[in-house]
Amino acid sequence: MVRPKPVYDYLFDYATPKQQEYLKAVQEHGSALQAAKAIGVYQSSISRAYDVVAAKAAKAGHAEGHFTSGVAPGFRMGKVTIQRGPSGVERVWERQSPESQDIEAMIREAVEACQDSLRGLAPITPSPGAVLKNLLSVYAMGDPHFGMYAWGEETGDDFDLDTASALTRGAVDRLVSSSPASKTALLLQAGDFFHADDSKNQTPGRGHALDVDTRYAKVMKVGIRAMIYAIQRLLEKHRTVIVWNLPGNHDPHSSFALALALEAFFHAEPRVTIDTSPSLYRYHLHGKVLIGAHHGHGAKQADLPLLMAVDRSAEWGASTIRYVYIGHIHHDTVKEVQGVRVESLRTLAGKDAWHAGKGYRALRDMRVIVHHAEFGEIERHTCNVAMIQTKSPAVVSNKLGLHVA
Repeated sequence: MVRPKPVYDYLFDYATPKQQEYLKAVQEHGSALQAAKAIGVYQSSISRAYDVVAAKAAKAGHAEGHFTSGVAPGFRMGKVTIQRGPSGVERVWERQSPESQDIEAMIREAVEACQDSLRGLAPITPSPGAVLKNLLSVYAMGDPHFGMYAWGEETGDDFDLDTASALTRGAVDRLVSSSPASKTALLLQAGDFFHADDSKNQTPGRGHALDVDTRYAKVMKVGIRAMIYAIQRLLEKHRTVIVWNLPGNHDPHSSFALALALEAFFHAEPRVTIDTSPSLYRYHLHGKVLIGAHHGHGAKQADLPLLMAVDRSAEWGASTIRYVYIGHIHHDTVKEVQGVRVESLRTLAGKDAWHAGKGYRALRDMRVIVHHAEFGEIERHTCNVAMIQTKSPAVVSNKLGLHVA
């Protein structure tokens, strides 16, 4: 039996209003489980809030009762000094220091702490009428880089936070109208959704300086809203929507925060599935078609089919047609490895100063790739930047040779 965690009065001094509400509920109902049932939240939310508050209090010198268990909340055991006398151990000194937390754990903690207030805010979108049950539309979004800044006179094209949002929304609008009414849509965000992982404005791995636009909190806010918009548009056309937010080399932690925020927002929408796995690799079986995805900064393209076979051996055996999509390199490549098509995706984002100086000149677009459950890819539609920047639908249609009634 798990002993209830004691709620000491001093804990309230280190708690946010929401955490205070959780602590009061535990005091009143006797356990995190009963408190969660009483106020209608997850038990894990209350337990996590308790641990966070206890660790904060311990760092300020308040950790009543911790000597019975050895280590104060949020601390780790360091040097231990023992004084021995004629009768044995006479005194013991323990040196405990604050425990360093993994960045991803801190982000998970911060986002999950606010999930209860966000949970289920998405309005329920009416389900579309007739859909084609054998079709899957993959909306392939390569490296959006929300938060990147580029000066056109230096790089060839202006790019900032507002531009990233406008291009993403415009491309989604265009591709939703182009796609057939597939029963299922897969929004495949291939990584590097955010240009910077935090307010340090450096690449997490090697610490390279990044050209960024505006404040980091605003970047997160605008990026999350753009993804919400995309999902809501897909719901208008497709019966079910699956969302993948792959970790990239620019945003290994904030990509996870994005997924958690979207999961909370669409919690009450049964037609949306947000994949919150921290894995670098994702897979989906659609009839006889197996689809995989990876940002592209881990395993090499030529090794991805073998990884797919190992990671999803059952689905591999059930499939006859297989695809893997990656981002990272910002330009088109297709490699067929033992019958598996490995394709890299373009991006809607512009070039930053470093890439412009290195001579990168990739074309910019987003695509929807339509797969039949038995035959694999049967069609695809592309929306490039020029099509989005042409504001009049009539002008776009005329340029494409289409008649507008």
